[in-house]
Amino acid sequence: MTKADIVSKISEKLGIEKGDVQATVETFMEEVKSSLENGDNVYLRGFGSFIIKTRAEKTGRNISKNTTIKIPAHNIPAFKPAKVFVEGVKSNVEVK
Repeated sequence: MTKADIVSKISEKLGIEKGDVQATVETFMEEVKSSLENGDNVYLRGFGSFIIKTRAEKTGRNISKNTTIKIPAHNIPAFKPAKVFVEGVKSNVEVK
């Protein structure tokens, strides 16, 4: 499912124009991104949390040059689904 699909579904369900829904979805995503960039996690009860994970420094390999490189510690954005969300997927989606 793409962002356009989400906008279409919300527009159909709520009877709101696609342009308004598009602006709302874009603004939501910008706010989540902005919060994470400022070091704040975003918690959505019943859905999940957008969190910042810290990766420790580690040693990696550049296979093409056969050299060792040091990868510095860094933060990455992550999503942690709520238990209700996980259980819903487990019970409704067939294992492939």
